[in-house]
Amino acid sequence: MSTEKAEGLRVRGARKVYPGTVALDGVDLEVRPGELVALLGENGAGKSTLSSIIAGVARATEVEMTWNGDPYAPADPREAIAAGIGLIHQEMRLLPDLTVAENVAVGRWPLARGLLDARRMRRQAMEQLDRLGFAGHADQLVSELSVAGQQQVEIAKALLLDASLLILDEPTAALGAAETDALFATVQELKKQGMSFIYVSHRLSEIRRIADRIVVLRDGAKVAEHSRGDVDPEQLVSEMVGRSVDRLFPPVEPLGEDAPVVLQVAGLTSRRGHFSDVSFDVRAGEVLGIAGIVGAGRTEIVRAVASADPHVDGTVSVGGRPVRRRHPADAIAAGIVLVPEDRKHQGLVLQHSIADNIALPNLPAVSRGGWIGGGPVQELARTVSQRLGVKGRPQDDASSMSGGNQQKVVIGKWLERGPRVIILDEPTRGIDVGARAAIYDVIADMARAGAAVVVVSSDLEEVLGLAHRVMVIAEGTVRGMLSRTEATPERVMGLAAV
Repeated sequence: MSTEKAEGLRVRGARKVYPGTVALDGVDLEVRPGELVALLGENGAGKSTLSSIIAGVARATEVEMTWNGDPYAPADPREAIAAGIGLIHQEMRLLPDLTVAENVAVGRWPLARGLLDARRMRRQAMEQLDRLGFAGHADQLVSELSVAGQQQVEIAKALLLDASLLILDEPTAALGAAETDALFATVQELKKQGMSFIYVSHRLSEIRRIADRIVVLRDGAKVAEHSRGDVDPEQLVSEMVGRSVDRLFPPVEPLGEDAPVVLQVAGLTSRRGHFSDVSFDVRAGEVLGIAGIVGAGRTEIVRAVASADPHVDGTVSVGGRPVRRRHPADAIAAGIVLVPEDRKHQGLVLQHSIADNIALPNLPAVSRGGWIGGGPVQELARTVSQRLGVKGRPQDDASSMSGGNQQKVVIGKWLERGPRVIILDEPTRGIDVGARAAIYDVIADMARAGAAVVVVSSDLEEVLGLAHRVMVIAEGTVRGMLSRTEATPERVMGLAAV
């Protein structure tokens, strides 16, 4: 009988029971040194619960774990980190009023004679960030970064741990193609050095590209395991959702030649230098996709159109009438609504109920004589939930919902206003494939109903799958406007990388 220690992580019979819910039901998992195991499943399948147990964030109801042959049962994340296991959360946990370098080093301050060695702290932070293609600087406040920049800081924090196993939970959700390539190059190099990874993602193209093995969870149980990463996407989707998903994107219906222009943007220019001389229009029933690498100015442009950011020159018109842009209320009154890229911080009040979140932009519809009625609020929530397939009771807190259901609430609350223009910034970031398909159907329905729809996405497949036309942004300027037949991945990326 061999006495050689088994290397890597072994999880046997992981079970986690919450009151009324079995989140994990006897899941086994093995991760060997230098291996990347992809963990797939819909929201609620148990991926985050399993990751949290391994990282010491949650305690299992039942489990046996070994790490490099020794019993492993972390009581908290500090014990996991001390053992060499780190977790990068999907929801970023940064300190916005500290600098980039301070966030990367937090909890592991480099000292010299008992004092903070600020120079070494900056150098160590930038060494990790440079590997990820970070465009900012060490002394920049995290609050000044884009969502993609914040995600890179979160990843750099984990790399500085010098861990032997990293759990990456949706690490590319906010990253564009260039940043994703830089992350993957770093992962491949670390794998050569013996580091292991558990990789959680809803982007099947990434899984096929980077995974050594794939484990599929559904309803808290392991339903499939593949010894390679290059597995047919349709098979993976079927395993994840327990049914066949015949199509991900709905058919894109051709526009009529007489479809009127609803949204017209002319000479839009940021006084802060984020973008300049941006002009485009969107017709009734059209989906305009906006593509470009992270930092190109896509989000800044659509926030300016929606009057969410001031200090902009140029004109925005709806139905031929100029829109005053002093405040978001001006755009909303003109029929422009924005579903922002950060739904948790900009799209929802997480501590409030689903019903309250839906009611907030629809107060005239639920008030009588200046008083808000509980009955109308609940009825409106039920109507929106039924229309978009939101899972959850109207009285449930928004924080308790999955990402897909949260996004449906953000979209649904605006649809009740009957907007003429709806802008969706990263509409499916961090959302599982089943919920994505449902949201794509909603986008197609909005266009069929005559709205002008603008979709900004870092997922090029998403842009190409939804849009009638694709506008490519690079360095804050429009580099091309492509028809559906012209918009190939090669053509789009060629313009975006100029």
